[in-house]
Amino acid sequence: MGFSVSGAAAIVFAGMFIGFGILYGAAANGFERVSDAQDGRSEDVLDTRNTDINVTSAEYSGDRLTVLVDNTGAAPIGLNATDFLIENEYQTGWRGPATVDGDAETELWLPGEQLNVTVYTSDVPARVTVVTGNGVTESREVN
Repeated sequence: MGFSVSGAAAIVFAGMFIGFGILYGAAANGFERVSDAQDGRSEDVLDTRNTDINVTSAEYSGDRLTVLVDNTGAAPIGLNATDFLIENEYQTGWRGPATVDGDAETELWLPGEQLNVTVYTSDVPARVTVVTGNGVTESREVN
């Protein structure tokens, strides 16, 4: 009888030890994932605060719309992540003729550089909007 009580107690303690190990592993992994997500969110907020653009010119002449946008922030902006809208309509194909300080091959738009976008359209637009990858938006009426 003494042996069966000791054996049962050993099995219960072993079960509790294994259960605690599983619970501790799951809690530690969950805490690490939440902490990583908070760090990522903090980096996104910092990137957004360091990003600023200014649409300095939007001129329509003939069938050509030329838009000049300055990167006035402290962070580089990826051209592939930048969106261009005319009259709130998403534009595709604007990236081909676009240049950054005269360079048509670059993928980055660094602080202090100017983006030049030329789009051919038969409709006279009233407003253009530029949206960066992290959501910073600037609009301007077309002259």
